[in-house]
Amino acid sequence: MTDYSKTIAVCPGTYDPVTEGHLDIIRRATELFDSVIVGVVARSPRKDTLFSAEERVSFLKDSLSGEEGNIEVDLFDTLLVDFAHKWGARALVKGLRAISDFEYEFQMAQLNRKLAPDLETVYLMASAEYSFLSSSGVKEIAKYGGNVDDLVPDVVARRFAEIYR
Repeated sequence: MTDYSKTIAVCPGTYDPVTEGHLDIIRRATELFDSVIVGVVARSPRKDTLFSAEERVSFLKDSLSGEEGNIEVDLFDTLLVDFAHKWGARALVKGLRAISDFEYEFQMAQLNRKLAPDLETVYLMASAEYSFLSSSGVKEIAKYGGNVDDLVPDVVARRFAEIYR
């Protein structure tokens, strides 16, 4: 039986790679929930990933080290609702940057509600300074030699420098 005395939320994503915008949403979620589980999608059904699942988890753990004790990072390769239930979560937290994000996220929220009516989807609007930021945009900038130092955590910027010397 689920322990409802603690509110647990899952922040799911591919995080390929994690950006400062992702970290902002995760940190803000910790102010709303007792515990936040950062769920890293092992294999994205929508796109190939540049970084391995293990690297993406490592980037997140490194970037969130020293944060409050209410954040955990875990890899999953199941339905999101099953992953959330495994952790006893009551909410799924997603970040929205623009209207274009909303259409896809709305569809996913409705599917998740059909599968698990006990889970709520909560949207946090991107902070203004990150409203333009996407993992795919960061990867493109890095690939062509642009500076991504203020867009991603240091560990990710260093890895980009190794890949795109």
